[in-house]
Formats: sequence, C-alpha cells, structure tokens
Amino acid sequence: MTTRVEITTAVVRELLSDPKIFPDLPADLDEDAELALDSLALVWFLHQLGTRYDLVVEPDDEHLTEFGSLRGITEYLSRVQAGESGDE
Repeated sequence: MTTRVEITTAVVRELLSDPKIFPDLPADLDEDAELALDSLALVWFLHQLGTRYDLVVEPDDEHLTEFGSLRGITEYLSRVQAGESGDE
C-alpha cells in the first residue's frame, strides 16, 4: 500500500527539475513565474507524478491552463487529491 504524499510546491518543483522537463529550473523560481510545458514535458511530468507518488492525473484541455506556474500546478494537484478536480 502506497502512502499518499501531499503534493506541495516543493514536490512540483522537484518533478519539474527532471532533465526531461526543465533541466535548468532555477531553485528560487517564483511560484507565480510563467512556465511553458510542451506536450512531451507534460506527459513526462504526469508519468513521474504517477510513478513516484501514485497519483494518476489526466487533465482536460480546460485544466491545462493551470499548468502555467508552480502555484497553478500545485493548486490543481491539491484539488485532484481532494477529489475536487472539476473533471465531472
């Protein structure tokens, strides 16, 4: 049984620092700084999220706008974990 880990900005920052996503992500990147995830980076991020934290996320197109900053990603994933993704 996997222990559920709260997805925090630090967790999102760690996942985004993967060489296949943002190899040079600044450690002090502001939570609201604009990020541009291309489709392959997004797929890898979601894969790593599932592999490392057992959290399967399949955002709808309307939710992808939330993947534009550390804060946006963290808030979206927190809602998903709470069962409030809004995908219904």
